[in-house]
Amino acid sequence: MRFFTSLCCVQNDKSKDNIISKTKKILIITYYWPPAGGPGVQRWLKFVKYLPDFGWKPTVFIPENPSYPIVDETLEKEVSEDLDIIKTKIWEPYQLAEIFGKDNKKFKAGQFDVGKNQSWKSKLSIWVRGNFFIPDARVFWVKPSVEYLKKYLKENQFDVFVTTGPPHSMHLIGLELKKEFPHLKWIADFRDPWTEISYYKHLKLTKSADQKHRNLEQKVFETAEITLATSFSDAENFRKKGANAFCITNGFDKDEVEQKIPQKSSKFTLSYIGVLEQLRNPQILWKVLNEIVSENEDFKNHFQLKFVGRIDDKILNEIEQSSLKNSVNNRGYLSHAEANVEMANSDLLLITNFPDDISKGIIPGKIFEYLATGKQIISFGPKESDVKKILEQTDAGKHFSYDDEAELKVFLVEKYKEWKSGISNSQTQNIEQFSRKNLTKKLTELL
Repeated sequence: MRFFTSLCCVQNDKSKDNIISKTKKILIITYYWPPAGGPGVQRWLKFVKYLPDFGWKPTVFIPENPSYPIVDETLEKEVSEDLDIIKTKIWEPYQLAEIFGKDNKKFKAGQFDVGKNQSWKSKLSIWVRGNFFIPDARVFWVKPSVEYLKKYLKENQFDVFVTTGPPHSMHLIGLELKKEFPHLKWIADFRDPWTEISYYKHLKLTKSADQKHRNLEQKVFETAEITLATSFSDAENFRKKGANAFCITNGFDKDEVEQKIPQKSSKFTLSYIGVLEQLRNPQILWKVLNEIVSENEDFKNHFQLKFVGRIDDKILNEIEQSSLKNSVNNRGYLSHAEANVEMANSDLLLITNFPDDISKGIIPGKIFEYLATGKQIISFGPKESDVKKILEQTDAGKHFSYDDEAELKVFLVEKYKEWKSGISNSQTQNIEQFSRKNLTKKLTELL
């Protein structure tokens, strides 16, 4: 990869110059980039990987000294040596988090302790985050980024630029650049909603801060030529607010997936991969599993509940004080490649969403990697959700609301019996539409 921390011209041989002259150019402005770990980095890392296959040359603009909550250095291997990367320094106020609480990583990641036993420090940190850092704590990168990119774009020709958030302060960079370069087409990519995301109501906003968030969001919707959403419902909601919105979901990369003939494992394993906080805690699942373990000694002896990632301590404590305590295998945070192996070695894969209807459009990125394994998925969230649509479309599992206890119990026992017999009636279909390459093709057709 080529890095530029000051303006410069790249010299290439004539044949390469001819190819580039026929190629359209796209600038991607993102906070998350390898070695950042977690789901935020995956979307544009994969788009950048496949854009050249469809006649687009990407350049990526990132912070020079970011403060990532999760680091996965293995992802750096996916960045092409031919990719142009430009950088400028960022100042982030996350040292303040050390005053308000020990877990600086949660604060950096935008996760909030909203439990009943919330400390005064947590309450204060959330209030500061919501009212002083609008739209988020990366807002201090906006001004230096705009100044840098104004110079860069005057000396380098591009057809399109993209801002991707969260952090939604990236879109403020887009607003300023659009004023300076009205001829440049702007795509505002929302990996998550801004004011419609479930934790927004927990930010303890004043009326003036709330209005400022909403005004900025509206400006982005009205100014960007295209607004991208990662779910069908989000795209519909954005259109209602005046955005020219389209849905391109996240997906899976076939290069990372090696389909294998399923083999019966030594344990009937239900796995959760990722970050699980209290707002998405599927207590109904722990309750039903406790019932089955208490009633069925055979199930108890064969069952394993595996966690890969970062699980809220209160959730872990709750489970470890129940009948499930001897069934838990907490693997902690693993690299993306290692997490994919753990998925493939599972029998059921768990995905959770916030329970309220406003969250029906959230499609966690991990669902697509789950799909690629061919394993069955068990999902929790609002009754009519976009995740439910995907699972029904692909025959990849079953979606439950947070009060479907009886139906959930029947499903779990049925899947256990299938595992024990070694015969599964489950067969996924129509998942190719979610491959990263096909999604990139869809993006370039939209461009």
